[in-house]
Amino acid sequence: MFDKFPRVRLAHLPTPLEPMPRLTRALNGPQLWVKRDDQTGLATGGNKARKLEFLVGDAVERGADTLITAGAPQSNHSRQTAAAAARMGMRAVLALTGDMPEEWNGNLLLNYLFDAEVRWLGDVSWADLPARLEAIAAGEREAGYEPYVIPLGGSTPIGVLGYVLAMQELVQQMEEAGVTFDRIIIASSSGGTQAGMLIGAEMFGFKGRITAISVAESEKGLRARVSKLVSQTLSLLGRPVKVPGAKIEIVDRYLGEGYAVLGEAEREAITLMAGYEGILVGPVYTGRALAGMIDMIRRGEIAPEETVLFWHTGDTAALFAYARELRRQGVMMAR
Repeated sequence: MFDKFPRVRLAHLPTPLEPMPRLTRALNGPQLWVKRDDQTGLATGGNKARKLEFLVGDAVERGADTLITAGAPQSNHSRQTAAAAARMGMRAVLALTGDMPEEWNGNLLLNYLFDAEVRWLGDVSWADLPARLEAIAAGEREAGYEPYVIPLGGSTPIGVLGYVLAMQELVQQMEEAGVTFDRIIIASSSGGTQAGMLIGAEMFGFKGRITAISVAESEKGLRARVSKLVSQTLSLLGRPVKVPGAKIEIVDRYLGEGYAVLGEAEREAITLMAGYEGILVGPVYTGRALAGMIDMIRRGEIAPEETVLFWHTGDTAALFAYARELRRQGVMMAR
């Protein structure tokens, strides 16, 4: 079924599946595990590598020589797209919101090292980004290039395929490890990772819940996007399964002061994960999702007897752009 879709190998797969015994003890249960998609290997790792394998494969099949995408200044997706372009000998044009900062660090530094062309869009809404990307693509065609536009987060039906197959990988690892997960916790923003996991769960027999922590918007908006991606991807695959709407589970109460704003909850989560498990989570996506999971455990919404998988989608390069925020007085851990 999947062989008909062009694919280039960019990620180190399978990614590790590891228990987190010290964090489990610190939170008095449940049994916590982590899926290390921060170890996909492309430009410090991250979930976008799985999506880009299919997106770049499609771009190559179409004869493209330039990848165009968009994101926030510290976009992990843009960084991995730039790395994929460098790997494939293609150009990368990154359209980033806001204005060029005085210092380039974190993902911005990596974009520079990957020789990406960065264009600053100023004050532009997320809703206007598709039109801006198409305008950039038109300019690239006029300049003699063959561009391929990748929307925010690589969340297209083609990109979603990467996480459909990720669930097959997980189910195989669960069998090998002799573990069954009652729930998966993930960060969700552009919706492609969540959509792929929901489809993959139905296709490959994962029986647990998939709980998405929204990092950017209300449950209503994110649900609509995920539902649309699920439908489009199932059509692409020939509708081999059905995904009940009730399985689209989104928690939107951990938005804090807004997208990419580091608060006390994220700072605590980053500190706990680093101090107890030696694992880095990022300030925007995984830090917020982990903070949500920790709060749900403390509230009793995740029961102590559950076995829970935190799916690390890998945004740690952005940590270095948040050094000042992370240096503020944080959480003292009781070891």
